[in-house]
Amino acid sequence: MAQPVHDPSRHSYYVGDALYQELIADFEVVRRDDPTVQDLVERDMFRGLVEREARLLDRLQFKEWLQLYADECLYWVPSTPNGGDPRREIAVMFDDRRRLEDRVFRLATGFAWSQAPSSRTVRMVSNVEVFASENPDQRLVRSNFLIHEFWDDETRALAGWAGHRFRKFDGVWRISAKQVNLLVCDQCIRNPSIIL
Repeated sequence: MAQPVHDPSRHSYYVGDALYQELIADFEVVRRDDPTVQDLVERDMFRGLVEREARLLDRLQFKEWLQLYADECLYWVPSTPNGGDPRREIAVMFDDRRRLEDRVFRLATGFAWSQAPSSRTVRMVSNVEVFASENPDQRLVRSNFLIHEFWDDETRALAGWAGHRFRKFDGVWRISAKQVNLLVCDQCIRNPSIIL
């Protein structure tokens, strides 16, 4: 009998204790002042990937944005200033691949009332640093961001820093995890219906 195919858009089979431990350890690296990758070509390539992600989100190209992510991925927005542990703390968002696809689908229906009309955003990315890993097919990237949002006659700014974990799959670098650390993560930030 053939083994069942694991489809991360249907089941979160890959989310377990080992994944949580790895996630916390990886994002601890970008909190320290460890030596960063000095190769300018490599640093520029990862800066370009982070900037492309911001551009796709600003253009509301959510399906293309989702293609930047690995099949098995996590998207984490902690509600504590130091990131914490998603097993023990509430998060603003903690999405696996299945939940990210749900978000993108709902935004495309036109019935996501918190996005009717759609937000207009401009994201600015700066201070991009790239960190090597023991795994040659993994890099960690830290960057600062500022998101200006206009929605329903209101404007707001969300600032913070992001950690991206990139992994190489079949020669292509994809985001396997992203941690968005909002400056005001423990305050009332209204409905964060935009993808940060």
